[in-house]
Amino acid sequence: MTGGALARVIRRAAEESAAAAEACDLCRAPVADDHRHLYDTGREEVLCACRPCTLLFVKDAASGGHYRLVPRRRVRLPEVPADALGVPVGLAFFVRRADGTVTAHYPSPLGATRWEVGAEAWRDTVAGCPELGTLETDVEALLVNTARGARHHWIVPVDDCFRMVAVVRREWKGLSGGDALWPAVERFFGQLEQPARSAG
Repeated sequence: MTGGALARVIRRAAEESAAAAEACDLCRAPVADDHRHLYDTGREEVLCACRPCTLLFVKDAASGGHYRLVPRRRVRLPEVPADALGVPVGLAFFVRRADGTVTAHYPSPLGATRWEVGAEAWRDTVAGCPELGTLETDVEALLVNTARGARHHWIVPVDDCFRMVAVVRREWKGLSGGDALWPAVERFFGQLEQPARSAG
């Protein structure tokens, strides 16, 4: 086999592998690059969804709330006083659950560490930023980055939070994260800007 033919075979195999990875997690149909996501509330994970499957879950009726369609809104907030929420690091996200509890998560090289936020602390935070009262349970989050002088406070779809955790896991090197981590986190937050609206 010539070098050119071998390169074509390798390229085709890579394309087929990429195409195979981009499939609906419910019916295995191919999905577009801008496909929507569903949130599996039982397994607490994000699933890729093709357009027909997406339409099934617009009202959550098809699964009794087991699968939730992840919204697409991103809202940049004024600075949220998140210190009272018990965040031990500057990068974290907060999800309101259907039972009324709020879970906090911060990324690490091993994934997201999780704890429960005190109910009173969350109420005080919402009082200071009423837009947080509009968070959809399970599928939207308050995403905060105050590390290294950053001032990012957002309402985002929960799949953005999963992407942020993946960025941290991918870029983390050594004990402190390495030189590439924080520039990658800044690039991630820069991508949230388009499109977005500001609150307040």
